[in-house]
Amino acid sequence: MKYTAHINIMPLKELLDPQGKAVNNSLHNLGLTGVHDVRIGKHIHMTLEAATKEAAENMTREACKKLLANQVMESFDFTVVEG
Repeated sequence: MKYTAHINIMPLKELLDPQGKAVNNSLHNLGLTGVHDVRIGKHIHMTLEAATKEAAENMTREACKKLLANQVMESFDFTVVEG
């Protein structure tokens, strides 16, 4: 069965996010002063084949741990949907 994983990878909250800080400052320069604490991350869509949703979730978790996310600097979360 085919599944689609929607993965969000973000820098750990404890770490400085220089890209997010630059975007935050630029938004303020554009007059959007109500914007605070911008964090920049990645969103990944991954299609996979698995026997069950649980197996697809396990495959997604392993992909994140082994390749997609640097767990020293990033956290991840994901949802897996059928189809």
